[in-house]
Amino acid sequence: METIEFKLNGQPTSLNVDGGRKLLWVLRGDLGLTGTKFGCGEGLCGACTVVVDREPVRSCRVAMSELRGKEVTTIEGLARDGKLHPLQRQFVDHGGMQCGFCTSGMIMNAYGLLLQNPGLTREQIVSGMDGNLCRCAAHTRILQAIEAVAERK
Repeated sequence: METIEFKLNGQPTSLNVDGGRKLLWVLRGDLGLTGTKFGCGEGLCGACTVVVDREPVRSCRVAMSELRGKEVTTIEGLARDGKLHPLQRQFVDHGGMQCGFCTSGMIMNAYGLLLQNPGLTREQIVSGMDGNLCRCAAHTRILQAIEAVAERK
């Protein structure tokens, strides 16, 4: 066990955990932040995507020891004062979620991409979202939702 200090959704956080434990399981099991989903456990599907220091990452592949001094944002950290983040709002408005399982990973991956480049083109969105899978085939609506936010920047 070791003490890991980092920022989680804007709040200083200090946890006494096994440094090799994956972020996904700490978020879901220890912290009760269940918006981040377990998909494949191999970092291939994108369901567990969170943003670490402005980069989208697969939380099933990130060891807690890698988070020292970093900033982690989960889907729970996007809404402010009871108001959805513009990206969340566009996913709702465009029907970018069907069963909802992939949605938090899709939103967090798109959020990370938009942090890096607020004016993403459709081609950049398609390329950047390529590693996030949706079994319900809502990809077209997901792209439209992300484009709507990118166009506002």
